[in-house]
Amino acid sequence: MSALKYLRAPRHQRFAAKKYLEVLGFSSLHTAPNSSVELHSQDEEVVIALGSNVGNRLHNFKEALKSMRKSGIHITRHACLYETAPAYVTDQPRFLNSAVRAVTKLGPHELLAALKRIEKDLGRTDGIRYGPRPIDLDILFYGRFKVRSDILTIPHERIWERPFVMAPLMDLLGSAIDSDTVTSWHSFSGHSGGLSELWEKLGGESLIGEEGMYRVMPLANTLLDWSRRTSVMGILNLTPDSFSDGGNFQSVKSAVSQVQLMISEGADIIDIGAQSTRPMASRISVEEELGRLIPVLEAVMSMPEVEGKLISVDTFYSEVASEAVSKGAHIINDVSAGQLDANMFNVMADLDVPYVAMHMRGDPCTMQNSENLKYDNVCKEISSELYSRIREAEMSGIPAWRIIIDPGIGFSKKTEDNIEVLTGLPDIRAEIAKTSLAISQAPILIGPSRKKFLGEICSRPAAVERDPATVASVTAGVLCGANIVRVHNVKDNLDAVKLCDAILRQKSSPMKFRQ
Repeated sequence: MSALKYLRAPRHQRFAAKKYLEVLGFSSLHTAPNSSVELHSQDEEVVIALGSNVGNRLHNFKEALKSMRKSGIHITRHACLYETAPAYVTDQPRFLNSAVRAVTKLGPHELLAALKRIEKDLGRTDGIRYGPRPIDLDILFYGRFKVRSDILTIPHERIWERPFVMAPLMDLLGSAIDSDTVTSWHSFSGHSGGLSELWEKLGGESLIGEEGMYRVMPLANTLLDWSRRTSVMGILNLTPDSFSDGGNFQSVKSAVSQVQLMISEGADIIDIGAQSTRPMASRISVEEELGRLIPVLEAVMSMPEVEGKLISVDTFYSEVASEAVSKGAHIINDVSAGQLDANMFNVMADLDVPYVAMHMRGDPCTMQNSENLKYDNVCKEISSELYSRIREAEMSGIPAWRIIIDPGIGFSKKTEDNIEVLTGLPDIRAEIAKTSLAISQAPILIGPSRKKFLGEICSRPAAVERDPATVASVTAGVLCGANIVRVHNVKDNLDAVKLCDAILRQKSSPMKFRQ
């Protein structure tokens, strides 16, 4: 049926023609932006690219995503965040780029109109093509349809030549074909191997860190590339009953002194916890946790030494997370990945700080019960269970570019499970990548420090005697892909991390390595 006949046909014939084209895998045709045949009677899955290089780029992204949701564009997945050199017109600031998958009942031209309104509301004006803009929103795909009109072309005609578009697009698709719609997106590339083959021909993952394109995480008013070196997170327990140093840092003075020591020894991040999560620990209230935490957090944030360092707060309470961020905390570290506070994800969606989602079954009182220690394949099951939590977080509005993954060493795991996790970090990434490349690219945090499994292996019943074993476990974890290590002894573990980073740099680029 020609486009003209399609427009003039009775509604039931148009519907039949549309379904016939869908079955064949072809697109419906749109010849006018205000056509009455816009396909908006049912949800269609779409991919929308985002770019910004004027003003507060992260704020522009946040406001654009918020406006998209209000406009009937329901975001289901986020790509990673990339800082990229400008293309075509090179004399302009660097861009932030990403993309989202979403579902909408808006027809393609209605969707275009909604995105143009958002761009205008955020300050975009007519300017030179490819020039600076506070926000740029492009429709990459719309359902299984190709659209051609005077004002809209779908798939976007320059997808295939732009690494800064292809990288976030591949983040969204993963390595699995999860629907007929995704099959059609791959077919639109014109390559037998689909978009994956095209991405590899462009250079694939080797482009990240090259060609002016970096995968980054927004953190403390800057953009960090976690792949460049491993970060060391120093532990500050404010609790009377933590397994290693409980009661040592309950006063503000002793806590500040310990932070000064860890920073002097080279810590990048200080993780402050006011609630014990050791096995069988009793849960304290929000009020009691805040009473322990806030005086210390305020004192730490006022320290001159903290300039340029990151402060993380270890909590599973959303109210504590919100208050901590209001006092200046840069990261929230949740051992429950939202399981112990139903409001955590909604609160984190508005806080604009990275969120550590850790794997744990049950809670600290039940995590070592026999039922919670049963695994057929520990890395595969951790991946599946953690991914389901992160997907819920993402659906609540926490973008993938703010997620940090923690496989939960020592939490609901036996000694042999912990060893398997340390050496199985690549398997955990690979499992997650099957459904979301974006989440699989998230930084991985590990926290083996002084834990019971090290004591069992090395016959060290006292936690403070487990630092050499901690160094060994950190070394294994970093060489297997960990990006952040959470430790009590910063000095010795920092040395181990530096050596591991040097090994990894030389291994990946032997001709470039210099001492």
